[in-house]
Amino acid sequence: MKLSPWVDIMMCAALIVSAMAVSWSVHESRRLTNDVQRLQAEHNRLHTEWSQLLLEHSTWGAYARVESLARSRLSMALPESGQQVMVRP
Repeated sequence: MKLSPWVDIMMCAALIVSAMAVSWSVHESRRLTNDVQRLQAEHNRLHTEWSQLLLEHSTWGAYARVESLARSRLSMALPESGQQVMVRP
Protein backbone atom coordinates (compact mmCIF):
# COMPACT_ATOMS: atom_id res chain seq x y z
CA MET A 1 0.00 0.00 0.00
CA LYS A 2 1.52 3.26 -1.19
CA LEU A 3 0.75 6.52 0.63
CA SER A 4 0.34 9.74 -1.22
CA PRO A 5 3.44 11.90 -1.76
CA TRP A 6 1.94 14.59 0.47
CA VAL A 7 1.92 12.23 3.43
CA ASP A 8 5.61 11.45 2.81
CA ILE A 9 6.42 15.17 2.64
CA MET A 10 4.45 15.89 5.83
CA MET A 11 6.16 13.03 7.66
CA CYS A 12 9.61 14.33 6.60
CA ALA A 13 8.66 17.85 7.69
CA ALA A 14 7.43 16.54 11.05
CA LEU A 15 10.66 14.59 11.47
CA ILE A 16 12.77 17.69 10.73
CA VAL A 17 10.69 19.87 13.09
CA SER A 18 10.96 17.24 15.81
CA ALA A 19 14.75 17.02 15.37
CA MET A 20 15.05 20.81 15.55
CA ALA A 21 12.91 20.89 18.71
CA VAL A 22 15.08 18.26 20.39
CA SER A 23 18.22 20.15 19.42
CA TRP A 24 16.79 23.43 20.76
CA SER A 25 15.63 21.84 24.04
CA VAL A 26 19.09 20.30 24.64
CA HIS A 27 20.73 23.67 23.95
CA GLU A 28 18.28 25.47 26.28
CA SER A 29 18.79 22.87 29.01
CA ARG A 30 22.57 23.30 28.86
CA ARG A 31 22.23 27.10 28.93
CA LEU A 32 19.94 26.98 31.95
CA THR A 33 22.22 24.52 33.76
CA ASN A 34 25.12 26.90 33.15
CA ASP A 35 23.05 29.81 34.52
CA VAL A 36 22.16 27.81 37.65
CA GLN A 37 25.80 26.94 38.30
CA ARG A 38 26.85 30.56 37.81
CA LEU A 39 24.13 31.79 40.19
CA GLN A 40 25.05 29.18 42.80
CA ALA A 41 28.68 30.35 42.67
CA GLU A 42 27.49 33.95 43.08
CA HIS A 43 25.28 32.88 46.01
CA ASN A 44 28.23 31.19 47.71
CA ARG A 45 30.42 34.26 47.17
CA LEU A 46 27.77 36.59 48.59
CA HIS A 47 27.13 34.28 51.53
CA THR A 48 30.85 34.29 52.37
CA GLU A 49 30.97 38.09 52.08
CA TRP A 50 27.88 38.41 54.30
CA SER A 51 29.49 36.18 56.96
CA GLN A 52 32.64 38.29 56.88
CA LEU A 53 30.60 41.50 57.20
CA LEU A 54 28.71 40.10 60.19
CA LEU A 55 31.99 39.21 61.86
CA GLU A 56 33.37 42.68 61.13
CA HIS A 57 30.19 44.28 62.45
CA SER A 58 30.39 42.37 65.71
CA THR A 59 34.07 43.24 66.07
CA TRP A 60 33.53 46.98 65.52
CA GLY A 61 30.59 47.06 67.90
CA ALA A 62 32.11 45.02 70.72
CA TYR A 63 31.56 46.67 74.11
CA ALA A 64 35.23 46.42 75.07
CA ARG A 65 36.26 48.24 71.88
CA VAL A 66 33.63 50.95 72.31
CA GLU A 67 34.63 51.48 75.94
CA SER A 68 38.30 51.63 75.00
CA LEU A 69 37.62 54.25 72.32
CA ALA A 70 35.41 56.25 74.68
CA ARG A 71 38.16 56.32 77.30
CA SER A 72 41.05 57.10 74.92
CA ARG A 73 39.52 59.44 72.33
CA LEU A 74 36.73 61.11 74.28
CA SER A 75 38.23 60.99 77.77
CA MET A 76 35.08 59.39 79.10
CA ALA A 77 34.85 57.41 82.31
CA LEU A 78 32.17 55.46 84.15
CA PRO A 79 30.32 57.65 86.64
CA GLU A 80 30.70 56.80 90.28
CA SER A 81 27.65 55.76 92.26
CA GLY A 82 27.20 59.27 93.69
CA GLN A 83 27.13 60.77 90.20
CA GLN A 84 24.44 58.47 88.86
CA VAL A 85 20.88 59.84 88.61
CA MET A 86 17.77 57.69 88.19
CA VAL A 87 15.14 59.06 85.86
CA ARG A 88 11.63 57.68 86.23
CA PRO A 89 9.13 57.84 83.38
